Amino acid sequence: MARLVGINHIALEVEDIDEALAWYRQFFELELRGRIGSQMAFIDMGDQFIALARDPIPHTDRERHFGLVVDDKAAVRAALEEAGVELTRAPNCSFRDPWGNHVQIVDYREIQFAKTERVLHGMGLELEKTERALAELREKGLL
Repeated sequence: MARLVGINHIALEVEDIDEALAWYRQFFELELRGRIGSQMAFIDMGDQFIALARDPIPHTDRERHFGLVVDDKAAVRAALEEAGVELTRAPNCSFRDPWGNHVQIVDYREIQFAKTERVLHGMGLELEKTERALAELREKGLL
C-alpha cells in the first residue's frame, strides 16, 4: 500500500481564468507556471502549484476547502479587508472567492508543514517556525 506524502497541487473551478488571476493577484504575489489557453492556468508555489480550471457553471462548495500557506497572514487579511472580502474573525482568516471556493489562510511560521531549506531559498524566503510548530515537528520525528 502506498503512503500519502504530500499534495502536489489543487484545482479550483473558476468561471474565467483571466478574471480569477486578476482577483487573486490583489492579495498574493503570483508566478504563473503555465497556461492552457483560456481553459487552465497554473500558479507556482515553489514545489507545489494551484491549477485554475475554467468551469462556466457557478456553484459554491459547502464544506470543501483548502488552506494556503503564506509568509505574512496579517498582510493577506489587510488586503482582503481593504477589498471588501468577507472574512472569518481573527485570528482565523477564511474567505470565499467570487467563484465559491472556500480558502483558509495559514501562516508558515505557525504550522507543522515545512519546506526544505533548499526550496525556501529557491523561493527567496527566510522563514522561522514558532516554538509550537517546532514542537509538533519534533513530536512526529520530523525535525
